[in-house]
Amino acid sequence: MKIDSGTTAWMLTATALVLLMTPGLAFFYGGMTRAKSVLNMMLMSFVSIITVTIAWVLYGHSLTFTDNGSSLVNKFIGGFDALGLQSLVDTATKADGTGMPSLVYSAFQLTFAIITVALISGAIADRAKFGAWVLFTVIWATVVYFPVAHWVWGNGWLFSLGIEDFAGGTVVHINAGAAALALAIVLGKRAGWRKEPMRPHNLTLVLLGAGLLWFGWFGFNAGSELAVDGTAGLAFMNTQIAAAVAAGAWLVVEKMRDGHATSLGVASGAIAGLVAITPACGFVAPWAAILIGAVAGTVCAYAVGLKYKLGFDDSLDVVGVHMVGGVLGAVSLGFLAAYPFLDQQSKGLFYGGGLKQLGLQVLGPVAVAGYSFVVTWVIAKIIDRVMGFRISADEEIAGIDITSHAETGYDLGTVHASGVAAKGPAVPSTAKKVNA
Repeated sequence: MKIDSGTTAWMLTATALVLLMTPGLAFFYGGMTRAKSVLNMMLMSFVSIITVTIAWVLYGHSLTFTDNGSSLVNKFIGGFDALGLQSLVDTATKADGTGMPSLVYSAFQLTFAIITVALISGAIADRAKFGAWVLFTVIWATVVYFPVAHWVWGNGWLFSLGIEDFAGGTVVHINAGAAALALAIVLGKRAGWRKEPMRPHNLTLVLLGAGLLWFGWFGFNAGSELAVDGTAGLAFMNTQIAAAVAAGAWLVVEKMRDGHATSLGVASGAIAGLVAITPACGFVAPWAAILIGAVAGTVCAYAVGLKYKLGFDDSLDVVGVHMVGGVLGAVSLGFLAAYPFLDQQSKGLFYGGGLKQLGLQVLGPVAVAGYSFVVTWVIAKIIDRVMGFRISADEEIAGIDITSHAETGYDLGTVHASGVAAKGPAVPSTAKKVNA
């Protein structure tokens, strides 16, 4: 097996960067929750690494990237030629024997699957049974993520039509955002939602998480070129531009609307810009990245308030940032795409490309969001019926960290982060020993 050492070294680095994003997400989400829920929130991200890795190795890569031998069925799902990844050992990604080891490519794609699942957890902070979430991660990855990734990146029907999604705006962010909306609706609102303040308990963790996500996103976007070349450099620069501009735009909105700019705003704005540039980073010019970032930072700053108007408790704004930001980025390519990669792709309207690409960039988000929402709703309903998806009201009020995991994120002496005294009846005996 002959490999390109430069490409392989870069892709190993990019893979590690993208994997780091999931712990970064854990910090970001953990800081945004209340103190009594921080560990549970972070564990939901970390357990996604475990469950999705196992599913990906056993069958996920195969269902996403192999051919099942049927031209019709293969438009919707892959085959079974790479079960257990055994067939990828000692093979490279190009037919001529050059490129990177196939296992490196698979590991890179695995990290995308992991963070997509973890993103959904932000919509159901404080109230989901941990065991139900663990089961959900496996089922959702199997029946939603793997098929959708195949549609867009695995020679599926959207790929064949010519949709552009450089690094996952459709596959990752719209997919996760639509699932988050469905899950938030099924689980219902948190106890005291809109009646009690549910502010982020630790903004320093939020900023740390945002910084790790921003850092890892360079591997996410530039790594998706799968090579060390000019397009990777373009994706890298566009990632930085959009994130910075969106962070600034969000701050401007806050200052004009509320009279003050916030640390949560700069973190959320940066993530909104990163989300929006993800599908476009390798297809647009740097000036367009400024426009995409400005629009994403502004629109998402207002979109996070939709949950109050529409009445769904998306705890950590997954819908307002990831689904809305992902749609903005995907649709923007219908106007701004300047560097299409494939024969079936077209330039955007601003570059004389006509309406075809714009239609595809609308079709992709609609199809993916619709499929993800409906299937997620069904999965959540079944899990809820079989084992219950939500903890009890008493457990939620006491704090999911202490009631579900027998530990708390902060040692406050005789008082837990939930405000419950260590000797109080609501604290399990095992937790007393841990936190005494």
